[in-house]
Amino acid sequence: MMIMRRDATDEDIKRVVKEIRRYGLKADVSRGDFRTVIGLVGDERRIPFDNFSILPGVKEVVKIETPYKLISREYARASEGENGIHRTVNIGNVHIGNGEPIIMAGPCAVENKKQLYTIAEAVKKAGAHILRGGIFKPRSSVHSFQGLGSIDRKSAETALKWMRDCGREFDMPVITEVRGEDHVDLAAEYVDILQIGSRNMYNQDLLAKVGKKNRPVLLKRHFGAGIEEFLSFAEYVAAEGNKDIILCERGIVPVGKGREYTRYTLDLAAVPVVKRETYLPVIVDPSHGTGRRDLIFNMCCAAIASGADGLMVEAHYNPAEAIVDGKQTITPDELQDIIKTCREIYRLVKTG
Repeated sequence: MMIMRRDATDEDIKRVVKEIRRYGLKADVSRGDFRTVIGLVGDERRIPFDNFSILPGVKEVVKIETPYKLISREYARASEGENGIHRTVNIGNVHIGNGEPIIMAGPCAVENKKQLYTIAEAVKKAGAHILRGGIFKPRSSVHSFQGLGSIDRKSAETALKWMRDCGREFDMPVITEVRGEDHVDLAAEYVDILQIGSRNMYNQDLLAKVGKKNRPVLLKRHFGAGIEEFLSFAEYVAAEGNKDIILCERGIVPVGKGREYTRYTLDLAAVPVVKRETYLPVIVDPSHGTGRRDLIFNMCCAAIASGADGLMVEAHYNPAEAIVDGKQTITPDELQDIIKTCREIYRLVKTG
């Protein structure tokens, strides 16, 4: 990164950006309260750093060793000081990061309009802030229900309109997963947050496309990914100029006979580790992380105690009726108990 002097002019900054582009790289300009920092996006081996250090307005050139440079705390601290170590993702009146935990709740899959509206009203009453609902469902079996979005474009758009209108009626931002690049433009017309599921964490083209949209992005960790990989692929979104990224821990592959007891192993140690590495907010999905309704309460409490900025929970008025993932879905009443307890845990942890 190029750390500019405090008295650097706009012309100085433009000159550095132009020089970076001359070498075939992109420039990420971060204007902070203290100074401006210009990050490099691309193969930095092309850059003769000594040449940049003598350009007008440049204070120093610093190499960031991590592969996730743009979302690192080191990069944010250079421009914002200690004020830059937390990023808040704002969606209307909902603020994710460095505050009370934000709860995303709703059905795993949107099945029909009545189901969605009934659940939305119930989770809103329970205290949820954001409505989640799957339109495009990635499934292990081709014979399983793939979501209304898999039928045809008309069905997908109809379901997305339900999400948008439902969110407006109950004053909740809405989030849905995009499974492929051809879903992004359509979904971005109707939802507030674009979700990248764990199976697509490695999909560089999809990450780049959502990064170009003027929408916050929720990125789930792949169930076989290490933390460095997880953050490195989040960097693909940031490299397109979008740093409104919410990271989601949702469990990794169990070892031994672990799968007999939980769907995945919820890696809650990843929460404080990731928060030390990056300034981005981190939430936890205990529904996919455990696959068991009876464990959701405990894991939600543990997630907030570990420092998570929020939760993503599957909820349904009658989990036994849910077409998808009924075994890991809780009722709105259970959600209300979780939210109440997690708020108490958050205040307890915060006051120390």
